[in-house]
Amino acid sequence: MAILSKIRERSMFLIVIIGLALFAFVASPKDILDFFNSSKVNAVGSVNGETISRRDFAVQVEAYKSNAKSSVSDMQAVTAVWKRILSEKIYKKQLDEAGIVIGEKDVWDAVIEIPSIKNAPLFQNELGLFDEEKLKEYLANLKENAAEQSDAAWLNWLETEKSVKSNLEKQAYTQLVKLGLGASLAAGEQSYLEAQTKMSGSFVLVPYSSVADSLVPVSSAEVADYLQAHSDEFSEEASRDINYVKFDIKASQEDEADLKNELTYLSASFKATANAANFLADNDADLPLDTKYVFKSNLPTVVEDAVFNAAEGTIVGPYKFQNHYRLSKVVDFINMPDSVSASHILVTYAGSRAADASVTRTEAAAKKLADSILSVVAKKSNQFSKLAKSYSADKSNASKGGDLGWFAYGQMVPEFRDFTFLNKKGKMGVVQTVFGYHVIKITGQKNIQKAVQLATYGRKIEASETTENAIFEDAETLAYELSSGKNISDLSKENNYLLRTLSGIKAMEEDVAVLGKNRSIVRWAFDKETAVNASKRFDLEKGYAVVVLTNKTDKGLVAPSKAAAKVKPILIKEKKAALLASQMNQESLAALAEVFKTSVRSFSNVTMSAPTISGVGIEPAVVGAIYAVPTNTTLKNIVGEKGVFAISVANKELPVSLPSYEASKNVLTRAYQNKANGQMYKALESFSEIVDERSNLY
Repeated sequence: MAILSKIRERSMFLIVIIGLALFAFVASPKDILDFFNSSKVNAVGSVNGETISRRDFAVQVEAYKSNAKSSVSDMQAVTAVWKRILSEKIYKKQLDEAGIVIGEKDVWDAVIEIPSIKNAPLFQNELGLFDEEKLKEYLANLKENAAEQSDAAWLNWLETEKSVKSNLEKQAYTQLVKLGLGASLAAGEQSYLEAQTKMSGSFVLVPYSSVADSLVPVSSAEVADYLQAHSDEFSEEASRDINYVKFDIKASQEDEADLKNELTYLSASFKATANAANFLADNDADLPLDTKYVFKSNLPTVVEDAVFNAAEGTIVGPYKFQNHYRLSKVVDFINMPDSVSASHILVTYAGSRAADASVTRTEAAAKKLADSILSVVAKKSNQFSKLAKSYSADKSNASKGGDLGWFAYGQMVPEFRDFTFLNKKGKMGVVQTVFGYHVIKITGQKNIQKAVQLATYGRKIEASETTENAIFEDAETLAYELSSGKNISDLSKENNYLLRTLSGIKAMEEDVAVLGKNRSIVRWAFDKETAVNASKRFDLEKGYAVVVLTNKTDKGLVAPSKAAAKVKPILIKEKKAALLASQMNQESLAALAEVFKTSVRSFSNVTMSAPTISGVGIEPAVVGAIYAVPTNTTLKNIVGEKGVFAISVANKELPVSLPSYEASKNVLTRAYQNKANGQMYKALESFSEIVDERSNLY
C-alpha cells in the first residue's frame, strides 16, 4: 500500500516522464532540441529587433481564417498576417521617430465612419439614423460577455480596431511624406518645355545586328562581375530543387473488372425491385437517385442508343462513365418539349424563401389565396396579367404580367419544372415550391420529343485494399533502394516510373506542383539536417511521393550559370555598342552612312513626351540626347535600344509660353507623390531588419 501511495503522490510527475519518453521515441534529436529551445518555441520572427510572439501570431492567424471562413488556406492566412504585422511595425517605427501619435479618438472617429457599421440597423435609432450610443452599448455588452461566451466576437472587434488604427498610421505617415514632396514653378516650366518642344533633324543608325555575336564573346567571369555590380537586381530567395516519383492510388484493371462483375450480379435484383431509392440505399450507391427526364442528347454516348431502344423496366449496363460503373433502369418514356414559356403569380408566406420580413401570411392563408386566384383566372384567363401585377411577390416579372419567358428543362426548381414540362400548353394550376405557392399558366412549348426517365445505380471506381497495399510497397521499395545509395534516375528507368523535376521551391510555399498542398515536403527540403541527395517517402492525399533533394540555393546573389541567359544579351549589347562607337570616326552623317553602308534618315516633331523615332521605334535615350544638344550640332555614339546613333539637330520648335506653370507644377507634384505611394513601403521594408522564422513553425 505504501508503494501505491507513493505512486499516487507522484502521478503527475510520472505522466510527464512517460510523455517525454514517448516524445523522445517518435521525435528526432533535432525536434527534441527545438522543443526545449525557448527562442524557437516563442518567436515567429522579428522586425527591427522587436520580437513577433508565436502565440500572438497564431491568434491573429486563427482570427484571419475565421473572418475569411473557408476561402483561404493555412499558409495564405499565415502570409497575410505576416505582411500585416510587418507593415504595422515598420510604419509604427517611422511614426515614433516622427513623433506622430494616433489617439483613441482618431480611431473611434474612423470606426464610426465604416459603412458596414454606420449603416447597420443594430446601431440606428427610431428615425433610421446612426446612433453612436447604441454602438457603445453593444461593445460594452460584447466585452462584458466575452469571458462567459466565446471570445471570437470580441477578438474580431479588437482586430477591427487594430486594423483601423494601423490604416490611420499608414495614412498619417504617407501624408507626411507626400507633404514633403513637391515641385517648383521652375520645374513645372521645365517639364512643360520638355514635353512640348518639337525637334527635327537627321540621323544615322548602325544596328547591333550588323555585328556578329561571335565578335563579342562574353565569359563567365564577365557575367559574374556584372552580377556583383548589379546585386540589387539579381538577388534571390533561398530555394530548393527536387526530383520525385509520384505513386497515385488508383484502381487497377482487376479492380475495375471486379466492380463490373459486382454490378452485373446486382442487375437482376435491381430490375426486380419496385423501389429504386431503397435499392440504392441498401447497396451503397455512390450516386444520388435522379428521376429527371432526359433527352437522348443528354445521355452518355456509350449508352444513348441502348437506352432509347430498350423497353421500360430494362437494365442497361454495367457501363463506365465519369469514374463510375453504372446500371441504368429504364423507368418511363414520354414526349415533352425541350423548352417552355410560362407566366406565374407567386404568393409567399412567412418562412418561404422569397418572403421578406414584412410577410406575415401563414402557409394555409397563402394556399387559400393562390387557389382563389386560380379560380378567377381559370374562368377569365385575360385577368392573369392584371392579378400578377397586383399579387405576385416576384417583382422581377410582376410588371410583365408574371411572364417568365422561355426556359429550359433544368432551369426551374423540380416542382415548377415538372408542372410546366409534363403538362400541355394552356394548362393552369397551383404548385408549391420553396419560394411559396405559384399560380402557373403554360403559355408555350417548343421541340416536343422523346425523353426517358432513368433510375441509375452507380459505384465509384476505386482502388481495392490489395491495390493500395501494392502501391505502398512500390513507394516503400523505391525509398529503401534510394536510402541504400542507388540513383533515382536509374531506378525510374528500371521500373518505368515517371521521374519529375521541380526547381525553385521557396521556404514558405504551400503548393508543390502536382503533389498538391504539402508543407511537409517543403519543410523537409529546407531542414538543415536534410543533405543534397537525401530522399524520403511522403504521404499525399491520394497516394505517395518519393522525393530526392537535388540542390540547395542559399539566399543571395543569383548564380552566374542561372543568370547567364538574362545577363549575356545585356553584355553583348554593351560590347557591340562600344565596338561600333569606336568605329564612328567620321565627322559628317553622310560619311558615317557611307562607311557603315546605310543611309541618312530624317526625324521630325519628336518630343520627350513621345520619344518615338519614325521607322525605328521608342528611343528615350536618343531623344533625350537630341533635346540636350543645341541646334546645328552633330552628336555621335549615342547608345540606343536598336543600335548606335549619330544625330544632327536641325530645329527645335519651342511651345507657346504660358502665363502660369502652376498646372504643370501640380501635375509634376502628383507624379512624385504617386511614385512615393507605390515605392515608399518597399523602400522602408528594404531598410528594416527582418528575421523570418515562419518556415520553421508552419
